Amino acid sequence: MARANLEKYREMNPNELEIEQRELAEQIFRLRFQLSSGQSEGLKKLRETKKDLARVKTLLRASELKRKA
Repeated sequence: MARANLEKYREMNPNELEIEQRELAEQIFRLRFQLSSGQSEGLKKLRETKKDLARVKTLLRASELKRKA
């Protein structure tokens, strides 16, 4: 599944990636709030979302470096 997400993110342009980054950050916030209130079924989803956010940030940074070079 992670590979499918990575390919999906690689096809996005930087503007779409920034939007995705905001959405993932908001989703992480909501999942953390659920965990703190005792709903532990979101732990796996939280981990996956954090990894997706890291992937998006990595691709954004790579495109930024590509523009500078």
